[in-house]
Amino acid sequence: MEPPASEPRVLRIAPPDQLIWNGQAYPCALGKGGIRDDKREGDGATPVGCFSLRRLFYRSDRLPAPETGLIVQALRPEDGWCDDPTHHAYNQLVTRPFLASHEQLWRDDHVYDLIVQVGYNDDPIRAGHGSAIFIHIARPNYVATEGCVALHLNHLLEILRGCGPETALAIPAPT
Repeated sequence: MEPPASEPRVLRIAPPDQLIWNGQAYPCALGKGGIRDDKREGDGATPVGCFSLRRLFYRSDRLPAPETGLIVQALRPEDGWCDDPTHHAYNQLVTRPFLASHEQLWRDDHVYDLIVQVGYNDDPIRAGHGSAIFIHIARPNYVATEGCVALHLNHLLEILRGCGPETALAIPAPT
């Protein structure tokens, strides 16, 4: 007899500033461009949809590897994320130096000490539809992001303990 398939576990966004996980609400920051179902590169919006969590990056010089069922990868100083819609590496991890436009993942601030790669616009990748959608650490006072979901470090660590390959992020259309 086969074991039952694991049920998907969902992180649910409750706009304008809550993430619901296991019945608990956590404060979060979303994109300064609001929530949009027509996400475009550079609009600062958080995309509508239900997305898998691909992997967790972390700064091993600042934090131990978090407890999670996600794939875990230590960041390197040369890691970047391509945000150039005309480049073949668009919306993918790249190694710096990198000639096309990209975001540096190894930062002086702490917002990218933990980065959950959200499976947005990656299967297939559509040029210009947005890149680098992550769950990461919130700035003080939950300042709006460029389209990501941001949580307090301790809340993100708590949530990650229950996440695995079956976990998804659900972002509803604005009402």
